[in-house]
Amino acid sequence: MEYNTSLPKMIIPEYGRNIQKMIAFAITVEDREERNKVARAIIMVMGQLNPHLRDVTDFKHKLWDHLFIISQFKLDVDSPYPMPTKETFISKPDRVAYPSNDIRYKHYGKIIEQLIEKAKTFEEGEMKTALVETIANLMKRSYLNWNRDAVADEVIFQHLKELSKGALTVSETLRLSQTSDILARSTIVKKKLPMKNQGKQGSHGGGGGGKYKKGFKQHN
Repeated sequence: MEYNTSLPKMIIPEYGRNIQKMIAFAITVEDREERNKVARAIIMVMGQLNPHLRDVTDFKHKLWDHLFIISQFKLDVDSPYPMPTKETFISKPDRVAYPSNDIRYKHYGKIIEQLIEKAKTFEEGEMKTALVETIANLMKRSYLNWNRDAVADEVIFQHLKELSKGALTVSETLRLSQTSDILARSTIVKKKLPMKNQGKQGSHGGGGGGKYKKGFKQHN
């Protein structure tokens, strides 16, 4: 009796051990023409065992690649597609390049820096003034999300000047959103989401119980 632990390792388990045995037999066929016939017959069986692959682009190509992989690239047959090499499947992917740009103030993030760079390209006027004021308010909100203590508007203006390398300034009379308003709004948003979910759960539970009691009384 054969046990799986004593049998060769399955290369692609999805096809089953019989396909692996058929491919092992095909490798031993000496006549090339006969070996090609066996290979094509095996491809047909592989396709029937995995009908879901029919929706995959290059369905036949994938089956032939799997045939060579299962044979450990020892099967020498005439494939309608280029025969893959072992190196193709064992080679490691190229290392992903990560951005190396340093962010001066981490709590503002890269988006704020990009907004500042964009604002520098605007011509002087109302639109640029409004954009710079909006960026300053965003910076204050980001600062308070990182540090819940109060922050003076002058600190935000100084950071804006530093990040823009002196290109962006604001009016001395500008007053940003109040710290208390920003913190209160942030707290409300955080509290609203779980309360909303709890309300839905409660309404489902209460509604179900109410209907059940009502039906029970009518039945009685």
